[in-house]
Parts: sequence; C-alpha cells; structure tokens
Amino acid sequence: MLRFAANLGMLFGEVEFLDRFAAAADAGFSGVEYGVPYAHPKEQLAALLDRHRLTQALFNLPAGDPARDERGIACHPDRREEFQDGVGLAIEYARALRCAQVNCLAGLQPNISDDLARETLIDNLRFAARELGKAGVRLLIEAINTRDMPGFFLSRSAQACSLLDAVGSENLWLQYDVYHMQIMEGDLTQTIRARLPRIAHFQIADNPGRHEPGTGEIHFPYLLREIERLGYTGWIGCEYRPKGSTREGLGWLEPYTRPSARQGEGSSEGTPPPRATTG
Repeated sequence: MLRFAANLGMLFGEVEFLDRFAAAADAGFSGVEYGVPYAHPKEQLAALLDRHRLTQALFNLPAGDPARDERGIACHPDRREEFQDGVGLAIEYARALRCAQVNCLAGLQPNISDDLARETLIDNLRFAARELGKAGVRLLIEAINTRDMPGFFLSRSAQACSLLDAVGSENLWLQYDVYHMQIMEGDLTQTIRARLPRIAHFQIADNPGRHEPGTGEIHFPYLLREIERLGYTGWIGCEYRPKGSTREGLGWLEPYTRPSARQGEGSSEGTPPPRATTG
C-alpha cells in the first residue's frame, strides 16, 4: 500500500509550524517531511513525532543562508567546509528524529564552469554519502525545475543518475519529484519505470500551480497506481500548495488509504529496491 507523508513546509499552513504535527496526524498521515528542521531544537521535534506517532520521512541537509534565499551549497567550491559541517549537523538531527534519509540540494550554480560545479558536487556527495552511511542514513539528491528556480544546477533525472554513477556510492539515491520532472521532461511513467531501482523517495504536486493532485494536468490516479504496481515501498511526500485549506483538499488521498487505519502504521521507513547500475 502506498504511504504518504505530509510536507509540513507547505501543508497545514493554517496553523503554526509546530502545530502542524498534530494537524497531520489528525488528518490521517503517519509520516511527515519538511525541508529544514534546524530552527527548532531536535529534542522538541522528536517529542512531537513521538506524541503524534509520526515517522520523520525526510528532511534536507543545511542549504545555506535562509535570509538570502539560498537553495543549497553543494556545488559551491568555496563552501566545502560549511557543507561538511552541515552534514554533521544533519546526522545529529537524523539520529534524534530517527529519520532514515536526508536530501541534498545541489544549489544555484555560482559564477563558475559547469565542470567545476559538477566536480565540487561529486566530491561533496561522496563525503556526505560516506558520513551519513556510517550513521545508517541514506543520502538523496533531487532535480528541481529551472522555471521555478532559475540557475539550479541539477534539473533533470538523467543528470541526477549520471551523478549517482560518478559518485559510485551504494548510499546515494534519487528523490524523484513528480512536479519538477513534469515541467522539465514529462513522460513521467516511462521515466519512473526506468529510474525506479534508484528512487528512494517521491514527492508529488500537480502542474500548473503546484497544487494538490487533481487540480492540473497530471493523471495521478494512473500514475500512483503504477508506482504501487511497480512495487515501490518508500514514502511519497505531499509537497504541494493547497488551493484552499489543507484538510478540505485531501479528498484526492482517500482512494489510496484505508478508512480504518493510517497507512504504514508501525513502519519507520520503506526499503528501496536494489540499486541498478545504469541511469
């Protein structure tokens, strides 16, 4: 059965962030994700997860200065030490939150060559995959569309798989965001079929608008059933902007969940399928 995690950075915006854990549990979610936990003490977040019987499905490595709207620093050669320190901090939070996987945002490409940005990213991913692996935490990378985020270095799934090959770590996986990839490459079903052995996490939103499934052009009933048919057992993060209130817009989710129990209860993570050797 498919398992859905509420993205607390986007869903339940009707209440303050720390109150969204309760709102997610009350709406039937058994997992949550969000980009940056670091503004809150890890002990506080862990207590909320325990209180509401929620699994922390994913969060991001530190992505730079939020005040400057930075979107990751992994491709910045002059910030390697900062990146490595961020990996250490992420490990502390992953242990406290019992989170099995952490996502790395490559970042906006600085004024350097493509080759230098790629070389820097590969070196940083090797370091992060190794250190996170020692802690039993998977490392993921995500391609993001360049319409919403102009200049983002990693923007296509083939590019991401090429990085996985170059890094050569068994602890590096792909986070596949359906919204971003619909914009950048389309052909979602065929792409997911080809990439699934390397995918450890999905995120979903419809296009255009990045709203809930059923509001745009993506045929989610078919796509989600196909993901289920293919045997995917990990989390699917609901990273969308509700058109109205979050709760009122959750009707799309009902066909995929049992009315008598929250999905995936008692399980802390999905096990990705074996790594394929080609992208």
